[in-house]
Amino acid sequence: MPEASSPPIIERQRLTADAPDRVAVTGHWTAAAVSASGQWDSLAGALDQVGPSLDAHWDLGALRRLDHLGAQILWNHWGRQWPGQLVVSVEHRAVLERVARLSVPPPVPRRRSIWERFLGLGNFLLVLVDHLRDAVALIGQLVLDIARLARAPRQGPWRDISGHVYHIGATALPITAMVGFLIGVVLAYLTSQQLRQFGAEIYIVNILGLSLVRELGPVLAAVLIAGRSGSAITAQIGVMRVTEELDAMKVMGISQGFRLVLPRAIALALAMPLLTLWTTLAALIGGMLAADLALGITPAYFVNNLPRAVQVSNLWLAMGKSAVFGIMIALVGCHYGLRVKPNTESLGQGTTASVVTSITVVILIDALFAVLFKNIGI
Repeated sequence: MPEASSPPIIERQRLTADAPDRVAVTGHWTAAAVSASGQWDSLAGALDQVGPSLDAHWDLGALRRLDHLGAQILWNHWGRQWPGQLVVSVEHRAVLERVARLSVPPPVPRRRSIWERFLGLGNFLLVLVDHLRDAVALIGQLVLDIARLARAPRQGPWRDISGHVYHIGATALPITAMVGFLIGVVLAYLTSQQLRQFGAEIYIVNILGLSLVRELGPVLAAVLIAGRSGSAITAQIGVMRVTEELDAMKVMGISQGFRLVLPRAIALALAMPLLTLWTTLAALIGGMLAADLALGITPAYFVNNLPRAVQVSNLWLAMGKSAVFGIMIALVGCHYGLRVKPNTESLGQGTTASVVTSITVVILIDALFAVLFKNIGI
């Protein structure tokens, strides 16, 4: 008989007024049986009805199967002590004794005192100040490295820059185009349903054009690059920390900012506007096709009316903030990469923090641009 056909059962029976109650445990008390659909809730309800009375006569003689999960459930229900009367087979007793010997009680939750909360807040502020100090130093070093590159351009890391432009920009073209195209299709279909109610189908060109060119295109490309390339930057520099390559560079007198941070910042500043333009174009194509299918707006009408609906200043604004997005993604990735400690746990934590911080910074900068340039192109 399969385990699923014999669920875990527990029943409390009162034989006489003077005799102790009898608790019968039958069925399969295994991980497979307990985790079956609906069994966990029913078993928990049955355990609550029976209660953890240790004076009762616990009869496990009819128990068919018992593994360590079922034994742990019974042991916890007994309050982590043996009942006064217990009938159980030799093999099942061995499982129960093993669980009783090896299991440990769960930690007692302890509320933090006000002083501990105050110390935690202070520690958070110290960590925040430390991050800000390193970030300001990184930005300042980047400015100095740009000035050094301007004075002696022939000594610049141009090969590294071109390599990063290829890996960050060219290899990201397929994924950004696919995501942009799908976003355009979804946005067009959702917008068409609302515009059809008011007979304003022709305004889908204005809505798609302004939203994709000004906001969604740059932000979508930046979020994709932050998750794809920002994490890669942190991982690359973090691995250099783990393998002590950063220490070797310092010993040899090689500037980490000039050789690591500057190429990535310039590459992202160059690649992000191009990726934004590419993503926006793919999104517009998707929206144009969806508008043709949903509303009958022909591609020729869409293309002819797009320049009139969206001013060219919106495109320049999108390109400008995309360059800022790229520089900030590179700085955040390098910042967390340089802070990685020489162990794999710190590398994973730094990579995760880099992606989250990069996306947050992109959204904050986009909101700042929206407030500062609210009268441009609208």
